[in-house]
Amino acid sequence: MSFATDVKTELAAVRNAACCNTAELSALLHIGGAMEVSSRGLAISFQTTNIAVIRNFIRLVKELYHVELTILSKTQVRLRKNDLFVVRIEEKVEKILNELSLINKNALFFQDLDEAIVRKECCKKAYLRGAFLAGGSINSPETSSYHLEIQTSSQKQAEILQKIANEFSLNAKVAKNRRGFIMYMKDAERISDFLRVTGATNQLFAFEDSRIKRDFKNSINRVINCDIANEKKALDAANKQLEQIALIESRKSIELTLSLQEAIFLRKTYPEATLLELSALSANHYPDPISKSALNHRFRALKDLANRLSIEEERP
Repeated sequence: MSFATDVKTELAAVRNAACCNTAELSALLHIGGAMEVSSRGLAISFQTTNIAVIRNFIRLVKELYHVELTILSKTQVRLRKNDLFVVRIEEKVEKILNELSLINKNALFFQDLDEAIVRKECCKKAYLRGAFLAGGSINSPETSSYHLEIQTSSQKQAEILQKIANEFSLNAKVAKNRRGFIMYMKDAERISDFLRVTGATNQLFAFEDSRIKRDFKNSINRVINCDIANEKKALDAANKQLEQIALIESRKSIELTLSLQEAIFLRKTYPEATLLELSALSANHYPDPISKSALNHRFRALKDLANRLSIEEERP
């Protein structure tokens, strides 16, 4: 199963107070509901591919309204998708529409939300939970990018979710996509907070554990890459110094000071060593170890000498 499926399975098992049941069911229908017209009148339908979500939806409807439901299961052959579960409500439709704020004064469905439904903090959490169950998705924390979103059919729905989410400091944003609008967040800390707010405690721990492991691995990789880069830089510098030494030694007439001769000896003896390593190794050859700063000064002098010799060679 995907991480998003695991989150929804856990959220679907959360049990609310009575007021929160109303908020959660309202969100489920605002995001995943549809109106149907038949010879028998209006009906409300809800569909999902997640069996835990459909069971939770059926439980909420029966607990709140005690109505009989029509339940269908459709096998989706295309792209080998999961079965689609559809629940149709044909009883107490008008009562449900009004009590769950599914129709506004302009007779538009699934647009506005009566603030009385989400007056309490626990009801706001339940509304976000229901919205995610109906239209939410979340990237696995093992991927390279963090992303949580709730798909909506209108900008108004997305903005309602954004307003509620941001009351919990989730820094949610709204964007348009091909299917409508989404309320989303990309910051890992805020996604963790969303999981905590909505009640997905186990998946919150899984998310944090995976995120910590990933961040630790990335930190180790950065350190390793930095070490490799430093080693390459040191090796390139050593090779350049050996080239300069070869040029100087090709001029037999040049007399070098003892300090420069010591630097040349150390570099030729330890061609891959860094300056710090050469400083430590100098204690094996000389009574007084040569400091890293002194070695750096001597190699600069050798570089200047090699540059002068190179310029002289180029003169006609």
